Amino acid sequence: MSLLTKLFKNNTEEENNMGQDLNIGIILGSTREGRVSPQVGEWVKGIADQRNDANYEIVDIKDYELPLLGEGDAPGIVKWNEKLDSLDGFIFIVQEYNHSLSASLKNALDLAREPWNNKAAGIVSYGSTGGARAAEHLRGILGELMVADVRAHPTLSLFTDFVDGTTFKPQDLHLDNVNMLLDQVNSWSGALKSVRKSEVTV
Repeated sequence: MSLLTKLFKNNTEEENNMGQDLNIGIILGSTREGRVSPQVGEWVKGIADQRNDANYEIVDIKDYELPLLGEGDAPGIVKWNEKLDSLDGFIFIVQEYNHSLSASLKNALDLAREPWNNKAAGIVSYGSTGGARAAEHLRGILGELMVADVRAHPTLSLFTDFVDGTTFKPQDLHLDNVNMLLDQVNSWSGALKSVRKSEVTV
């Protein structure tokens, strides 16, 4: 068997097994009382689980009881970093507060470094303008953390995708966009996983 044939065979096997090996975290970006991010996260996970192309899980920042950056150590920081380290990619559920992302999400981003590096992420945002401004701020932060953010971006409106701003009722038109987001996150997560493996073996 030629070297070229071996390389092609190995690449094909990796592609076929990629979905079984990828762990994607759906990160809930809000911790406030009355938040709706769990509804949005479960909706995304329900769509993702039908695909059978990766292992998806909800990752709730609130569960880790993270302190503010620089205000002491806590067991939650270690657990948070360990969780991020176990994931190959991320889908951020982002809500817009005062034209930006929530303080709890920014703090959670800042409380880790290497576990973010060389991984992929997608953004699902919501707000009065679909959370677009929060998503743009998040993209800048992800770039600094060496997270590759994908282009597809479902934007959910408080006026048309929620009832009274509290009950999530997404329009069907978002389905294709969510699947496009998942396609891109999985493709980039698989590629960057290979990058991380190569760094370990060098």
